[in-house]
Amino acid sequence: MKKRNKLLLLTLSLMLLVPLVAGCSGESKQNEQERVLRIGVLYGGGDEQYIRQQYTDIFEYTNGGISIDIVPAVDTSGYRYADPAERDKNPDPVGEMRKLMTGANPVDVVILDTDAFQEIVRDGNLKQLDPLIQKDNFYTSDIIPSVLETIKTMGDGNIYGLAPTFSSNALFYNKTLFKEAGVEPPHDNMTWDEVFDLARRVANGEGKDRTFGFGFNRYPGDNAFWSVSDYVKPLQMRLFDDKAERMTINTPQWEHVYGTLAKLSQDHVLPGQNDDMESSGEYGPLNHDLFLSGRVAMMLGYYGYTSELLDASKHAGNIKGLNMPEWDVVTVPHHPEAPGISSGMSFNTITAINTEAQNPDDAWKFIQFINSEEWAKIRSRSSHEMVSRKSYIKPKEGLNFNIQSFYAMKPAPNNAVEINLRRQANNLYTVESAGYELFDKVIKGKMTTAEMLKEWETKGNALLLAIKKNPNGPIGKDDDIIKGVYGE
Repeated sequence: MKKRNKLLLLTLSLMLLVPLVAGCSGESKQNEQERVLRIGVLYGGGDEQYIRQQYTDIFEYTNGGISIDIVPAVDTSGYRYADPAERDKNPDPVGEMRKLMTGANPVDVVILDTDAFQEIVRDGNLKQLDPLIQKDNFYTSDIIPSVLETIKTMGDGNIYGLAPTFSSNALFYNKTLFKEAGVEPPHDNMTWDEVFDLARRVANGEGKDRTFGFGFNRYPGDNAFWSVSDYVKPLQMRLFDDKAERMTINTPQWEHVYGTLAKLSQDHVLPGQNDDMESSGEYGPLNHDLFLSGRVAMMLGYYGYTSELLDASKHAGNIKGLNMPEWDVVTVPHHPEAPGISSGMSFNTITAINTEAQNPDDAWKFIQFINSEEWAKIRSRSSHEMVSRKSYIKPKEGLNFNIQSFYAMKPAPNNAVEINLRRQANNLYTVESAGYELFDKVIKGKMTTAEMLKEWETKGNALLLAIKKNPNGPIGKDDDIIKGVYGE
């Protein structure tokens, strides 16, 4: 009888224990499901499909206990419905991101471009990753040196973020045109003067049959002026001072830059507005592509252009007038004063952890995953950006070119001061516009480069004064401050 009572008590105890265990298990599972990882991005809102497909869906699938919230610093989904005056305000994405990182419900991870990362890492709002990398033996030796060194440079020698992909350019050249001209084609590590010399030698023809030697891009029109900022970026040259109050354009160094480019444009080595770009009038892939149409022997282009050339070769039979060029790439030219440095590399997805992250463990898990070898292997099929892990960088099937040239150079550092100025005053572009009108006069022989820079300095100073008073409003020739400058 005693044994029966003991057995009954044991059975009742087990029956009571089962729901408790089940309850604890359910509670544990519920807690696991409630782990939220908040990821801040600079722009977004509305449909999050792109960023989820690119970065978070696979992670969420392989980490069932984590739910991801995408939080945009600037929600662009409402722009089309906003009052025009509100749309013109152009909210500062970096300022808004700072709010997401320090507010009542801070994001855990941030995905930043080069400019934003450079500013926020300086604020001290990003967690240093070096200790985590060492603790977990996270493999970084395969990351391209120029990528890792650039991130370290922005963090004063420390790693505050990792970039799974990067964007970069190289110098494309048409092998056929060089063979026909009997000129040795370009090679890696050339200076700008060497490339310009090659461009002069390979350029030939007249009018609509003219073959240009070099282009800063593939598009017809003013190829030189609007590319000057990239050309001089490794030299850290500036149009105006750190307060955007005075022009710094009227110097011998700037005179050499614009004099060189003006002469190349005048001699039709570079394509310009005054060159004959006549097309058939019918839409076609050759109309706005000087390289594919065989009208420029060398040009700067981004990695994604290799896929366009591959597509063109596959459909060459359907493209009227196409004589598919035989091509290859070499490194972007450099200045002797800044050897091995170019302006072609940039980062759009630097992943970092907020110092005030509520879920730092999952944040680090996400960053490890998105910068892992496994993810690089999958993402290496991308057509537009390159993965940062060297082992998975290969030309797409059907292509064979010097792919190392896209990441052999070190990127020129961004000028954080100027970036901040342009974000605070979005009408600073009017200063460049004033220079464009003057540069056109130089090309047409109506003024010298020295005269251009002197007049640009005067007009630019007047514009900067007007912009200072109205940083985000329209600045026109009827503004009282600049009427006299334009002679009106």
